[in-house]
Amino acid sequence: MRGRTAVDRSAAGELLRAGTPRALHTVRREPLRTGSLDPVIDLRLLREDPDRVRASQRARGEDVALVDSLISADERRRSSGVRFDELRAEQKAIGKLVSKASPEEREELLKKTKELAAAVKAADAEQDKAKAETEELLQRLGNLVHPGVPVGGEEDFVTLETHGTIRDFEEEGFKPKDHLELGHILGAIDVERGAKVSGSRFYFLTGVGALLELALVNAAMAQATAAGFTPMLVPALVRPQSMAGTGFLGQAADDVYHLDKDDLYLVGTSEVALAAYHMDEIIEADRLPLRYAGFSPCFRREAGSHGKDTRGIFRVHQFDKVEMFSYVDPADSQAEHQRLLEWEKQWLDSLELPYRVIDVATGDLGSSAARKFDCEAWIPTQGKYRELTSTSDCTEFQSRRLSIRMRDGKQVKPLATLNGTLCAVPRTIVAILENHQQADGSVRVPEVLRPYLGGREVLEPIAK
Repeated sequence: MRGRTAVDRSAAGELLRAGTPRALHTVRREPLRTGSLDPVIDLRLLREDPDRVRASQRARGEDVALVDSLISADERRRSSGVRFDELRAEQKAIGKLVSKASPEEREELLKKTKELAAAVKAADAEQDKAKAETEELLQRLGNLVHPGVPVGGEEDFVTLETHGTIRDFEEEGFKPKDHLELGHILGAIDVERGAKVSGSRFYFLTGVGALLELALVNAAMAQATAAGFTPMLVPALVRPQSMAGTGFLGQAADDVYHLDKDDLYLVGTSEVALAAYHMDEIIEADRLPLRYAGFSPCFRREAGSHGKDTRGIFRVHQFDKVEMFSYVDPADSQAEHQRLLEWEKQWLDSLELPYRVIDVATGDLGSSAARKFDCEAWIPTQGKYRELTSTSDCTEFQSRRLSIRMRDGKQVKPLATLNGTLCAVPRTIVAILENHQQADGSVRVPEVLRPYLGGREVLEPIAK
């Protein structure tokens, strides 16, 4: 669900030579290295090619000055570390001389030792301060965008493909009903009681509506399992480090529900739990790719969407979703991204929906994605395409934050993570009802769902 970000369009000609990540695989839990900095991006890249990082920030419509602040903090972190090591070495050297010194020399050495102890303590504090500042600034830095991503905001996407045929209801002799009217006719959707029980943007799925959700989830899981994904039922409540590690406590924080008493977050996508599943682990390269298909309820505050999609169940606070998630060698991330997109297209084709594929612009990527493709289904009563699925290549961004690494021979390094929505249930129901409706208010069931609906070919009105 895309946001709105203003982007300096002059960034289009900037250097966006985003590197392609490289290798991953196994699952071996090892303790984190204490005192080490696992940067969100490779700090060597920041030092050697800061213009590339600046260009990425500018293309995203984010703070370019952050890069210079980060470079300065990193320099202080490194120089204070060198200063601390030098003082400690001097302190140890003098300590060895004390026992061998004459009484006169010992008094002077002890005085010097006391001065050095204070200097070491100050240097240590400065090192900790500089490290904390560097880490805080790193957490605010978005992922480096891939080359070729269109530069701009929400409306600056590039259409890559269109699929299916948009129905001409006028030629068929009737005016299409929207999903809410159809849901009422079918006894499938009840938003009035949803609002009574929980407030606006909540709903009940009733009768065939509930059965349709179960059919969609089962069919989506069947496709994912056939493609080699491991089915997962995941927690909907996660700890702060899981939410922050996946990038959802930055620019997206206002859209997240937080339980203050327990310091837990309600996930807006099972991507969060699936990404954190291997947190603090090393995966052997020969086990990659690891692919999971997670099902969970999802919760979004829909901050900033006041007045948008208030009718029906297209934009709601709670919904169920089947999400694909991949851990791969960084060298394979772009190819895996295409595979995830193909699985999404396969799903939408099986539902017989007209849709288009778009390459999402830089200002609309979200902080963790280096590139994102959306599949948007045609919604007849809105007369436009709307996002149904999305797949993002997050390269090493999440794995660095969550300390998920791969071992390739003797080398241990971050791997790449990718995610792809297979079925966001309410929006998919909207698209199915509106695109497969018939003049009498009934709805034709796509063939792929019929085995999960007892062979039912048509959803009939509850009262004709």
